[in-house]
Amino acid sequence: MNALTLHYHPLSSYCHKVLIAIDALGIDVEKRLLNLGDPEERAAHLALWPTGKMPLLVDRLRPVPESSIIIEYLQRHHATSGRTLIPEDPDVALDVRLWDRLFDLQVMTPMQALTADLLRPQGERDARGVAKAREGLSSAYAFIDRHLEGRTWVAGNAFSMADCAAAPAFLYAVTYVPLSAQHVHLAAYFERLMDHPSVAATIDAARPWFKFYPGRAGLSRRFFDPASA
Repeated sequence: MNALTLHYHPLSSYCHKVLIAIDALGIDVEKRLLNLGDPEERAAHLALWPTGKMPLLVDRLRPVPESSIIIEYLQRHHATSGRTLIPEDPDVALDVRLWDRLFDLQVMTPMQALTADLLRPQGERDARGVAKAREGLSSAYAFIDRHLEGRTWVAGNAFSMADCAAAPAFLYAVTYVPLSAQHVHLAAYFERLMDHPSVAATIDAARPWFKFYPGRAGLSRRFFDPASA
């Protein structure tokens, strides 16, 4: 049995973030699909981590929660030699952590608000909240696009934890608020993200599940074809 177990769901953006990192760091992890709708599974998961959130890494008997903490823990204790997602240079590492947080807070959070609204009954939809989330994404796109001018990756010169956060955040966010012709640098960065081997592998593994994604109507046909669902 593998000492490392990741409790996850293949549609979760935060789980994608960690799955991308696991692949990039060259780590062998047992992936355990988590169904929080099952009372027994939910109770067992809450016993491991009281917030009930995922992903959750378990290293032998030690639970390691929160996507950014999981990635840093994996790099510190289990990464293949020479593979890193948080650089040794403290200033560059700080930049990586900054952009990791920005993607989580400024892109993933409004994206998840839009997803959550689609899961509500029609009569309980929050039009004001949806408008605010869309405005938040548009604002984030603009400042991220400016930052990316002249850059290949978002922080430092190499693919990092910040890019692990960006990939699923944008994969789902653009299904609600597409990139415009003005987002030249962000659009090019999105393509680089989607072409990265660890991102591509994670998306490929999730393809059978995209038919359950509430915002699937906005997914590009290269990721999800409704005719084959």
